[in-house]
Amino acid sequence: MTGRAGGSRVRRGGPGQEAMVAVLVAASRLLARLEEVCAGADITHDQYNLLRILRGAEPEGLARFAVAERLINRAPDVTRLLDRLERDGLVRRERSEDDRRLSIARITARGLALLDRLDPAVLAVHREATAPLDAATLRAITEGCRRLALS
Repeated sequence: MTGRAGGSRVRRGGPGQEAMVAVLVAASRLLARLEEVCAGADITHDQYNLLRILRGAEPEGLARFAVAERLINRAPDVTRLLDRLERDGLVRRERSEDDRRLSIARITARGLALLDRLDPAVLAVHREATAPLDAATLRAITEGCRRLALS
């Protein structure tokens, strides 16, 4: 944040605030681009992320709480996300054999096919966004964001 004091710009909040605003602006712009890609398949980025998580958990699948822990955006209603994906035939749920209280979600062949179709466009967004940055900068951003996520 800046203000005027005697004709010069005064930064309020210091480099920490500047860094946080920069991270939030970059994340918002990247998410908007990813949402556009996902909209072409009539899903949201949160749904794409959920499908990606379930693909990584194959063939065992995951309980709802485990899906919620892995989401990029902490969706308040993972059940509703799963309901929509199940309705569209992208996910299937069944009771856990070990604990009947748990429902285990698994990605379907249709869900895998959708990810296969979307992945090249998602990766293109990633490549385009990171193209101006060298490997050292990318590693520093990754490490900085990991630390922020833990704070």
